Amino acid sequence: MRHLRVLVVDDSAYNRRTISELLTSLPAVEVIGKAGDGDEALRMVAELQPDLITLDLEMPRMDGFTFLRLMMARRPTPVIVVSGYSAKENVFRALEMGALDFVAKPTRTVTSDLSGISAELAEKVEVVRQLSPAGLDLHARVRGSGEVTLTPRRGAASDREPSRLIVIGSSTGGPTALVEVFRRLPTSTTTAVVVAQHMPERFTKTFAERLDKIGGMRVAEASDVHHLTAGTAFICPGGRCMELVQLQRGLGVKVVAPDAGDRYVPSVDRLFESAARVFGASTVGVVLTGMGDDGARGVVALRDAGGIVMAEAPETAVIYGMPGAAVRTGAVDRSLPLRAMAERLAELTSA
Repeated sequence: MRHLRVLVVDDSAYNRRTISELLTSLPAVEVIGKAGDGDEALRMVAELQPDLITLDLEMPRMDGFTFLRLMMARRPTPVIVVSGYSAKENVFRALEMGALDFVAKPTRTVTSDLSGISAELAEKVEVVRQLSPAGLDLHARVRGSGEVTLTPRRGAASDREPSRLIVIGSSTGGPTALVEVFRRLPTSTTTAVVVAQHMPERFTKTFAERLDKIGGMRVAEASDVHHLTAGTAFICPGGRCMELVQLQRGLGVKVVAPDAGDRYVPSVDRLFESAARVFGASTVGVVLTGMGDDGARGVVALRDAGGIVMAEAPETAVIYGMPGAAVRTGAVDRSLPLRAMAERLAELTSA
């Protein structure tokens, strides 16, 4: 087991102590320093060279965003943002600036549900242990683009049935990868897109709103049953699953409760398998970066239905678990680096 040396950055002394205790309770984790603001954290990064940083974004003197920008330029290091639910938009800004993942604090003082936070921290620590070579080079994750500009350029609303459906599954590293994909999608298309991104409840709505402002498609968090039309995209809500269904007036997406067969929530497998049943050969399945093997069963169903299947290549995947598992099934038609994947999907949606 790889030993991890962690720096905890938070302006609250109580939070620093509590997060440090949670981390040191995990195997092969050592907290080597604590910083109360970004300026102090920068000095400690240079001196201690940690393997991982937990970061609060709202701090005096130098905030978390300034720290991220300077630290990633000087010594790229895996960062897990520890943030409250009230700062959801800030979390996605941090991910775009190079943070690896995030853990949501139930309260500012981290006083409630410590076991839940501990479990999430343990999960994120394991992700850091399994980072791919591309994941260790966090500049590759930022792709040189930094924080995105939120300028809506959506096309006009359409009532047309989609001629093609793109279904995307992703997990760790997925929010940044999806930004790269959606920012390249055209404003006029006959394609619809549906996404299952592993993400906590209450964050997927803000993420969908962010994607809605950066690309050509109209993007929303799914909430119940929606008629799917050309030029629209839906994000599965956190804590739920989503399926493609046949409605009386065409194709739809339906939000459903997870069941005992869903090993991951949202379930990429469930989304892909339903797309294979409903849309068949006109479906393009895409597996992006993520830990685990969610989507491996689904890509086989898509291939058997005549659909096209693509997976992110190991040189850009932060975690090659999900795309690697998809490739090992033999159902993947093309394995592409992220930028080439985004360009290919833009071509398909323009056709």
